[in-house]
Amino acid sequence: MTSGAPVPPALAAWAENIVGPLRTVRDVSHPRPESQVWELTSATGRTILKVAPTPVFYARETRAYREAAPALERGTVPHLVETDARHRALLMTAVPGRPVRSAALSPALGRALHRKAGAWLRRFHGDARDLTHRDRAEAAGEMERAVEAAEKHLELSADLIGVPEREVVRRHAAGLALLGPLPVGYVHGDFQERNWLHDSGSGSLAVVDLERARPHAAVLDVVRLACGPWVRRPELRTAFFEGFGRELISAERTALRCLSALDAVSAIAWGVPHDDKEVVDRGRETLARLVRGDY
Repeated sequence: MTSGAPVPPALAAWAENIVGPLRTVRDVSHPRPESQVWELTSATGRTILKVAPTPVFYARETRAYREAAPALERGTVPHLVETDARHRALLMTAVPGRPVRSAALSPALGRALHRKAGAWLRRFHGDARDLTHRDRAEAAGEMERAVEAAEKHLELSADLIGVPEREVVRRHAAGLALLGPLPVGYVHGDFQERNWLHDSGSGSLAVVDLERARPHAAVLDVVRLACGPWVRRPELRTAFFEGFGRELISAERTALRCLSALDAVSAIAWGVPHDDKEVVDRGRETLARLVRGDY
């Protein structure tokens, strides 16, 4: 039985060669053209079949599951079963739970999940001393590319934001370029509630979607939280850093504001043509806060 878009025949044959005949196939892709994800059931249980949108995302996600995920508690991240570079395909175990939405959670549960998320992220980041020289160079390059991308996103959003917003983006891009070294780690790259799965039965929290994982400044992983649920529920921030085990240092707090400005203009430049109201609203609200000076 197939629900939604079918798995391409070559991919289905590859998956069946690993897990056996498929009983059901359910399309669980995000509502984006480049998203291709299916939940499969077979005699071996539930698995997730994902086609990475680009070779870079395939390489990043594969490395993350092979090198970073094994250090995490069992069941808090999918286990990589097999990959196929020809099709940029990853076959993973399924983890239980539904995406977290803090607005729908009780205050106590919201704090508990953000505390668990902080602890998960600290373990995922690993020890900076374990990063290779190449990893450190890549992390530095990522910051440089973020600064360079600001003008591209400003050009794409030329008719979408005003002069004060453009000025605040340029000022924060310049500020980020002047910052010295920041604590680095192996970041998730898209660490936000929609990629957290909460199982109400066991109370567990799992994190998925590792295609943007790479060496980077560790503070990158709190941008989407600081520009999202923490705005209206600051107690979630407190709980998160209790789990994370440390607060941001001064340079990271500055970098967070700078990265948030760049993320905001990117969100607007991407979200408007893709009709993603949630992403656009996040970007506009962040820029408004930065312009007012109350970020």
